[in-house]
Amino acid sequence: MKRGESGLSLVVGVNKPSGLSSHDVVNACRRIFGERRVGHMGTLDPLATGVLPIAIGSATRLNAYLSDHDKSYRVSIAFGSETDTDDCEGNVVRRAAVPNDLLDGTFAQEYIEGLKGEHLQVPPQYSAIKVNGKKAYEQARKGEAVQLEPRCIHVDRATLVERRRDAGADELIWVVDLDVSKGTYIRALVRDIGRELGCFAHVKALERVRVGALDLSCCASLPELERLGVHAALDPIWLLGTRFAFCDSVAQKVENGNVLYEADVELQQLAGESSLTSCACCSASFASSSLPPENGELVAAVVGNRVKALYAFDAASATYRAACVFATPISRAWH
Repeated sequence: MKRGESGLSLVVGVNKPSGLSSHDVVNACRRIFGERRVGHMGTLDPLATGVLPIAIGSATRLNAYLSDHDKSYRVSIAFGSETDTDDCEGNVVRRAAVPNDLLDGTFAQEYIEGLKGEHLQVPPQYSAIKVNGKKAYEQARKGEAVQLEPRCIHVDRATLVERRRDAGADELIWVVDLDVSKGTYIRALVRDIGRELGCFAHVKALERVRVGALDLSCCASLPELERLGVHAALDPIWLLGTRFAFCDSVAQKVENGNVLYEADVELQQLAGESSLTSCACCSASFASSSLPPENGELVAAVVGNRVKALYAFDAASATYRAACVFATPISRAWH
């Protein structure tokens, strides 16, 4: 298979099953779509399930514009032990008795709600962060010590969903919903929670339920993707959350990445809800936007109802300047 031979350019959402790596899903999509140029936007650990945006063809260039989105997770925290991978697939390296406070519902709820705000977080040793040109998890697997720098992350929402005893594993489990910023490692957050509470902890189960605008309702399982194919395409404008303009009258300018003037661009905005089954992800509903463009605002240029380019508004010159032109325009949907 040669790179780009399919002529496709689209984005789909996959509901990743547990046991597959993000790269396994990429390989499955290469086979399904007959396209070598496929990439995921936001790694999920093999243990984790849930939302994994996948770009096919020229749409892989969207990664730079979608990677900053915040994310939502449901995590099951198991107290009493810490592992070398910070999840249940690793080897136990520390154990401690679970304090009675953790059994108290009021304490658990108040503690979880107190997670909201900024944190300094050291990523897990088993992560894809590169240190001296090598991925941290590759060095960790060799038994090498990896020095990872702390990073600032933000927890926007933290809600306790459930407390239970896992009798089979003799573990106390807290199920927690989290909205977090880009770059947050849930495994590291759970590790730090266990250490702070004095009994250690690791991730028992993890589901990503949202990336930016994309949630599970717009994601397909791999068997569903086999059946739907290109009909699972999501509207990149909806995913980006930008305004857009129909640019058929200046299509050649957009093709060449030329400057566009305010008079060339009539801003539109999407309207309506989205779901995979209703095909509203195609976002056929839109309306003219009366608000003037802001300096630096990203706008999608649509030609033939496909996203041909992304432009940024320059207030000083009152022009739109090309930020990214797609060799193959990104499909908004197949009906």
